[in-house]
Amino acid sequence: MNKKRKIINDPVFGFINIPDGLIYDIIQHPYFQRLNRIKQLGLSSYVYPGAQHTRLQHSLGAMHLMGEAISQLKITGHEISSEEEDASKACILLHDIGHGPFSHALEHSLVPGVSHEEISLLMMEKMNREFGGRLDMAIEIFKNKYPKRFLHQLVSGQLDMDRLDYLSRDSFFCGVSEGIIGASRIIKMLNLHDGQLVVEAKGIYSIEKFLVARRLMYWQVYLHKTSVATEKMLVNILKRAKELALSGVELFASPSLHFFLYNEINAEHFAVGEEAFNQFVMLDDSDFFSAIKVWSQHPDFVLSLLCNSFINRKLFKVEVRTDAPNIEIQTEAIRKYMQYFNISESEAKYFLGDEVVSTDTYSPEDDNINILMKDGTIKDIVDASDLLNIQVMTKKVTKHYFCYLKIDN
Repeated sequence: MNKKRKIINDPVFGFINIPDGLIYDIIQHPYFQRLNRIKQLGLSSYVYPGAQHTRLQHSLGAMHLMGEAISQLKITGHEISSEEEDASKACILLHDIGHGPFSHALEHSLVPGVSHEEISLLMMEKMNREFGGRLDMAIEIFKNKYPKRFLHQLVSGQLDMDRLDYLSRDSFFCGVSEGIIGASRIIKMLNLHDGQLVVEAKGIYSIEKFLVARRLMYWQVYLHKTSVATEKMLVNILKRAKELALSGVELFASPSLHFFLYNEINAEHFAVGEEAFNQFVMLDDSDFFSAIKVWSQHPDFVLSLLCNSFINRKLFKVEVRTDAPNIEIQTEAIRKYMQYFNISESEAKYFLGDEVVSTDTYSPEDDNINILMKDGTIKDIVDASDLLNIQVMTKKVTKHYFCYLKIDN
């Protein structure tokens, strides 16, 4: 049987080749197609209207970059088999498959104690049983148990294909030029030293730009105060809906959302039995959007007000602080809500929240970006760079976002 060459026209990287066999089968699988119904940037479209791209687009882009990186490493003389290349592409395709609705926004609210990485692994293992073990090597790479550790670094590291794609893709769709990086240039500078991923010395400036771009994208896009406030509003909507559901109030919901509203689901439910898992893989952004539209007409005052505010972009206001707001400020806000809306203290608490956000652009403790110097020695990018503020990139920055619903005094 003749194999057909399949291509996808990607707005960021141009034409992406989709090989027959394992990679094509993964892309056609319902678990992967579900990513087309989950936004890559969650609720960032409330700030950047162009941010409508999906997890599926990101995964395809990361797979493309993985192919480019492996081709480059082969050019530099390193042995990588076709099976290892396919497994690496499969791994990067599936690295985000466990994300829930709106990506990170509900990760710790929908299923407390279960990360998207854990669910990704569960989904990969389930697919592997369906595929007759063809994902064995991909799963080993994902779990960092494959002997060639650099393959895991390409999937999950300080300079992985995941980051190279999402910085390029997210900056493109948001229109934030500060996030533009030279992904192709960085890949052309990749090499191996003692089985570890390194960057050749002439790529130092591209790495510096990558780190600066990552820092700017985190504070300008990923941790934008309005995005965080919108996520807080969504979390409070889910919390209120779940409180009502567990008290016996009937709420409109898709079967899968209904399952998570009317049951206390935790990590143990995913470890024992398959019902929680099967319900989770049926969830996507549309379950919440449709429910929130209906809930905006619900007789419960708190739920309907939050949902109306959410869908009509009357979002929480935000005060950025270096430390948590003192108890007096929160108490006064709650008192105003109680008086203004004639509601109880417990109900008033749904209209505010304190969110702590933090990030460090580069963390050598997790994994190094090593530079291969011209004399053959290896230096961490912090030591190899002559950029004056590169050391600042390793510092963790923490901010407190005090979110609250604005009312007329």
